[in-house]
Amino acid sequence: MTTLTFRVTAAEARRIRGEARREKLTLSEFLRRRAGARPVAPEKPGRVLCPLTGATVFAPLAGHPQLTLETVREIMADFP
Repeated sequence: MTTLTFRVTAAEARRIRGEARREKLTLSEFLRRRAGARPVAPEKPGRVLCPLTGATVFAPLAGHPQLTLETVREIMADFP
């Protein structure tokens, strides 16, 4: 995420923090809502058939490699 920095007076900072506390929100969430930013929905994985078992499994998210039998073996190699 990108960080924004802006200047406010000490009184403005107290007021903004107080309002965020009253609404039980983090300062960042409070300011995002006030600015009208829409929350970004997390990407939902698709489903594919496993070529080995024929079971329905989750597809990899965009930009991520597919989980293979070999990568699972590598992950599990150090597992007790």
